[in-house]
Amino acid sequence: MSIGNSPEDERPFEDPSEEAPVSIGRALRQARIEAGLTVDDVSTATRVRIAIVHAIEADDFAPCGGDVYARGHIRTLARAVHLDPAPLIERFDATHGGRPAPTPAAPLFEAERIRPERRGPNWTAAMVAAIVAVVGFVGFTAFKGGDDGGSNEVAEGATPTAGSTASPTPKTDKPVDRKPEPSDSAIAAAPQDKVTVQVSAADGRSWVAAKDHNGRLLFDGLLKKGDSKTFQDSDKINLVLGDAGAIDLFVNGKKIDDDFQPGAVERLTYTKGDPQAG
Repeated sequence: MSIGNSPEDERPFEDPSEEAPVSIGRALRQARIEAGLTVDDVSTATRVRIAIVHAIEADDFAPCGGDVYARGHIRTLARAVHLDPAPLIERFDATHGGRPAPTPAAPLFEAERIRPERRGPNWTAAMVAAIVAVVGFVGFTAFKGGDDGGSNEVAEGATPTAGSTASPTPKTDKPVDRKPEPSDSAIAAAPQDKVTVQVSAADGRSWVAAKDHNGRLLFDGLLKKGDSKTFQDSDKINLVLGDAGAIDLFVNGKKIDDDFQPGAVERLTYTKGDPQAG
């Protein structure tokens, strides 16, 4: 029997501090249990589905839909169970290849910007120049032809004078279209078998309503200053004048000289025999 170390003593020394690190899912699960929370509690607080919470605690990140979503779920769950998410994210990046490095956009943009642009011949400018040249040549030819064979012709019926210049036509004011006021000559034009009433807003505007002998409304509206309306019926005309003082009234061709006051409302009825005295 030899004296020395036993086979058990020849085993390599193992440091208990070098144990395998706890996985992401196990760390989240232990922190949740220590916080006294259920999976339902965590799902309600984070709005992460229960199935995804179970999958992450089992270190299955496929249901997350990608590494970006997996990092977001890990960070959200860690905060819900009062755990620092930074070490878990670093461990996830180490086991899943890390985040892809962003592609720098500035060099690509600069290369695109300084790329020489190919320019073809400017056919538009060439066509414009050709058209201008043709038009100029035609105009010059016409001008020369007019100088060689042209003669001063006078229109028929005109008498030219030496050194005379055309004088501008004097501008005349457009005549004002004035409505002739009814006079006694209108009596002959008024039919004898009908009643004819003409209402003219001479001194202002007035509301006017007119009805025939059956009560049918012939007109209901506002006459502005200078406006005139004529009504005819086989028997009688009923009038309502909103401002009788602004109205000139002619019945069967004769002017009614009643002393209507400004602003007065008058209700009038005229027949074929009116006015009785004119």
